Amino acid sequence: MSSAKKTYARVTTKTLQEMKANGEKISMLTAYDYTLGGIVDKAGVDVILVGDSASNVMAGHETTLPITLDQMIYHASSVVRAAQRALVVVDLPFGTYQADSKEALRSAIRIMKESGAHAVKLEGGEQVKDSIERILQAGIPVMGHLGLTPQSIYKFGTYSVRAKEEEEAAQLLKDTKMLEEIGCFGIVLEKVPAVLAGDAASSISVPIIGIGAGNQVDGQVLVLHDMLGMNKEFSPRFLRRYLDLDQVLNDAIGQYSADVKSLNFPNDKEQY
Repeated sequence: MSSAKKTYARVTTKTLQEMKANGEKISMLTAYDYTLGGIVDKAGVDVILVGDSASNVMAGHETTLPITLDQMIYHASSVVRAAQRALVVVDLPFGTYQADSKEALRSAIRIMKESGAHAVKLEGGEQVKDSIERILQAGIPVMGHLGLTPQSIYKFGTYSVRAKEEEEAAQLLKDTKMLEEIGCFGIVLEKVPAVLAGDAASSISVPIIGIGAGNQVDGQVLVLHDMLGMNKEFSPRFLRRYLDLDQVLNDAIGQYSADVKSLNFPNDKEQY
């Protein structure tokens, strides 16, 4: 017998644990500004990720590395003001947590205090354990991120699928359990084999959110601009475009420009 899904007025880290326990999938999308953050929230998405992908889609950088902590706080603050239901998670940007756990804590505190966000996310496993533990000890919720970690792109040299080989797959499963044990409330798995991601999800009690990790995990995340078709250059296998917004916007803006030039806008009803 199936039971009715619980309705959550406000999503918290505890909510996500309950959703996994109840077999309810978790929806997660990125947002970087007040307007789109509000739209994503009203649509019922459970988690809004203020991702360092803002470096790419908002600022036009080739990688996520250039974005700064101040810029992440700016984007996060805008989204937090719009979100009435969703849990807002913010990426710690490259260089703010890898080398020094004290710096990691300072970075996380700034995000929480200055943006009002609900949690932070950072990439890596065993190598950033000290940073994660220090942040958690301060009472700040942490989401992990394993598999393809874009902040390490120059180390990997490619955006191809990770953990296809036995040794790396075993390390990923080890890191997954470690992140659960030290207190992370959830983990993003990016671009790993679906079977491995499913094994990881079934081996721990905290939710695993996948991006290019198959459908055996506890939820999915995409970059908003990608799934809306605003970024035509990015076309990985895992991406489903729900709208061709690039064409929609191009048509609308083109029509506006033509109307201005032809004196069709504003018309008699559109002026005082």
